[in-house]
Formats: sequence, structure tokens, C-alpha cells
Amino acid sequence: MTINFDELIDRRNTRSYKWDQSEVLFGSSDILPLWVADMDFPSPPAVQEVLKKRADLSAYGYAIRNESYFDAIKNWYSRRHNWTIEKSWITDSPSVVTSLSLAVEMFTKPGEQVVLQSPVYYPFYDVIESNDRVVAKNALVIRNGRFEMDLDHLESLFKDGAKLLLLCSPHNPGGRVWEREELRELGELCLRYGVIVVSDEIHCDLTFPGHVHTPFASLSPEISDITITALAATKTFNLPGLFTSFMITSNHKIRAKMEKRLRTLSLHMAHHFAQDAVEAAFNEGEEWLEAMLEYVHGNLNYAIGYFKEHLTQVEPLKPDGTYLLWIDCRALGLDKKGIQELMFKKAKVAFSEGSVFGSEGEGWLRINLACPRFILEQALKQFVEAVKQR
Repeated sequence: MTINFDELIDRRNTRSYKWDQSEVLFGSSDILPLWVADMDFPSPPAVQEVLKKRADLSAYGYAIRNESYFDAIKNWYSRRHNWTIEKSWITDSPSVVTSLSLAVEMFTKPGEQVVLQSPVYYPFYDVIESNDRVVAKNALVIRNGRFEMDLDHLESLFKDGAKLLLLCSPHNPGGRVWEREELRELGELCLRYGVIVVSDEIHCDLTFPGHVHTPFASLSPEISDITITALAATKTFNLPGLFTSFMITSNHKIRAKMEKRLRTLSLHMAHHFAQDAVEAAFNEGEEWLEAMLEYVHGNLNYAIGYFKEHLTQVEPLKPDGTYLLWIDCRALGLDKKGIQELMFKKAKVAFSEGSVFGSEGEGWLRINLACPRFILEQALKQFVEAVKQR
């Protein structure tokens, strides 16, 4: 398989969330967007082919899910993550964020606390607050150049009555791939206090050499019984526009409650295109995935090297996985407004401004590395030049 990741797909004027909103969001149409977490790479050839085949049917009526769809999911997680799951554990959901929101609604009451580990993917805050629950922050700490969990503080939140934890594994925006022992300690704590864990593992396939993702629910039957794992093929194979995901839940009572709510909202029907794309990706996309990870890892090394050579005030937090780079820009001495002006008006680039991930992220930026190398090179060059010209 030959994939040219250096070639840019022209996504302008295609209703692209990333490429067609620059003027509205950032005040200029000539901004390089490296913010939204989708890729500027073509999806695997097998996915492209099956979508064309589905489109050629010409009639786009109601669809069902075949046994082969569930087999593709089960085989992928067994093969890639050494995790054995049963078909009955799998429940489709329109998106991972939908699953997070439904879990908050189903397993907490208005006014109750829901724990997240900040800084973290900003919809975590939205699904808590939009459901009239209270965000309970268990802030991550940086030790030895990487995020670590503060389990002592987390236990205090559980003692205070919090019964639901939203876990981001691997972590977005920091790129931590949590180690098995870290997760085991977390799991024991949750078991002790009767806490349900919703584990967002959408980035689980995107790990770099030397790092292995451990599905939280795979640690033990007891931990599996308190876990809702939210998963999708969308980040792995660049399919987010298809709006497809699934939950893995071995606990029958928890699963039944979630499935009833999905049916109540009529969110349970199969998608005409999505299931075929997921099946093709899991069955035939592995070679593409390995090539993509190698390319993104090269982008990561380039970005870290570029900052080290040209802008030492900025300190990247080297990720274990994902295609996201979390960089510490606090030494630049800019507040939120100042760093936005630096990006949008002077550098003409759009990275994700850190405070959207929580107050702990203020002064940080998140860069999407899943783009052709020349786009990354140009964006970093423009950003560094803008800093030096201040």
C-alpha cells in the first residue's frame, strides 16, 4: 500500500468544519487551521471503496447492522488491544460525546458532582454543565515532563460524594497513554467508593512506539462491571463526519439503561454509510494505520525539534500517543486574548487555545499534527516569526 500523506486534500468550500470557518471564527480566511481534531489525510482505501459502493446503490433507505459489523469490532479490539468483548456488550451511539452526555444524565442527578481530570477535552465540561450537574475538577499534575493523576485528591472528591468519573484515555490534550498500574490504582479507588467510570478511549489506536494502550475495562471483571467504554473508529481512520461510535458495557443493568435512553431519543437506528465504513476500516485498515502513525510520529519529532531550535521559550509536552501536541507558551507572558491575537492576526495560524480545556490550560496551545509535513512546517514558521516580531 502506498499512501501519500504529504499531499494536501483541498477541503476548502466543502463545508469543512476546519477549513471553511476561518473568517467567521478567527477574522481572516487565510489562516492555516491546525485546531480541530480531524486529519487532513485520505481515509484508508478500503473505506473509500465501500462508501462509493454504498453511494452507488442510489436508494438510501433505512439500514440494519449485520453480524459482520460486530465481528469487526470484536476482532479489532482482540487483535490490537488483547481485549475480549462479547457482541451483547456493544451498543451503537451517534458519537462519543453523546455517550458521555447520556451517562451523566442516567447515572447522576441535577446538582450532583461529576469528576473530570483537567485540563481535558472541552466537551467533558459541556456534558456535565448542560445536564445541570457540577464539574468536580481532579486536576492533573505535571511530573517529569508528563501528566500524572492526583489520586489523593481524587479520593477526596469520591469521599465528598461524587459517583461518576469521566476518564480520558489516552488523554486529550496531553497525549498521555496511561500505564496499566496507574489505571489499576484508579480502578481500585473507584471500586472502593462505588464510582461508575465513563472511559473515553477514542484515541486508543493512536499510540507511539514504546507505549501500549490498556482498555480500562480489561483490567478485571470487577472494573469492567463499573465501566462504560466510549469508542469509535472515527479518530483512528479519519471518519468523524460519519457520526458513528459505540459503547462497550459488560454490566447488563448499566447497558440496558443506556440503550433505553437511546431508543427513547430515537438514536438507535443504523446509518446507511457508517457501519460499512467502520467494518472496512477495522478489517482492512491496519496497514494504513501503521503508515499514518509513522508519518505523524515524524511530524511530532519535527515540531519538537523546530521549537527546540527556534523558540526555546515554548516547551512541548511530549505525547505518548494521539496526533495532538500540547505546548506550554506561558513564558511568552500572554493572556488568552493576547495569545489569540498572536495566532490569528499576526501568525495567521489557528491552534487550539488552551483555556478551552479548563483554567489549567491557560497559556498552553494544542497543535493538530495530522496534516502534511509542509503544512506543519509553514504553520510553525509563521508562529515562531510572529513571536519574534512582537
